[in-house]
Amino acid sequence: MKNRILVVGDIHGGYRALIQVLERAQITTDDLLIFLGDYVDGWSQSPEVVDYLINLQKKQQCVFMGGNHESLLLKWLLTGEQGEQWLRNGGKASVNAYSRLSEDKKREHIVFFKALRDFYLDDQHRLFIHAGFTNQRGVDYEFFTEYFRWDRTLWETALGLDPLLSREDLVYPKRLKIYKEIYIGHTPVTHFDSTIPMHRAGVWNIDTGAAFTGCISVMDVDTKEFWQSDFLPKLYPDEMGRNAT
Repeated sequence: MKNRILVVGDIHGGYRALIQVLERAQITTDDLLIFLGDYVDGWSQSPEVVDYLINLQKKQQCVFMGGNHESLLLKWLLTGEQGEQWLRNGGKASVNAYSRLSEDKKREHIVFFKALRDFYLDDQHRLFIHAGFTNQRGVDYEFFTEYFRWDRTLWETALGLDPLLSREDLVYPKRLKIYKEIYIGHTPVTHFDSTIPMHRAGVWNIDTGAAFTGCISVMDVDTKEFWQSDFLPKLYPDEMGRNAT
């Protein structure tokens, strides 16, 4: 099997699903694994997910993007602040899980969260980012970098674009002309009645709804072959996703 570049969608504390989908993809130490973020919040095993990723990067090349949920969890770990909206959207499960960890383990995870990347641009000019960006000249010109973890307008623009438009058309969005391909998570494709990765205007959305009733997906960026875990409710039958305790 040749060396592959594999992109991994949102995980949201679904450790069982993460192990399952990586086994189904038959990952090897020769593969480059690019994770798009949102490792935590949702199902009950966020610490197990982070421990696994910390150890995985010691065995093979990994690139870890930061998602909005890592930002929110890190803020709580550092300050104790826990907004009600965050708690309702997966934070409750993380608070419960992390409250059982030692201070040393929490510090280890804080180091991991602080080291997460905003984006990754490979040598083929393919962009990997958790959510999106807003600047028409690209990520290097983004003023408010939190957009990298929160923006949904990039995906909305790609979805709403007339498929008959070409990149040479004057009204084609400039953001969608910059990179050869863009890989994102953040906005579940399950919101659009899909359970598999979606592709629009050069943007690949790999968030297949692991935070809710969907699954975790892994895609080979060269061949577009992909693998998926079981749906998360099947793997966590006693939990309620973002409200897991």
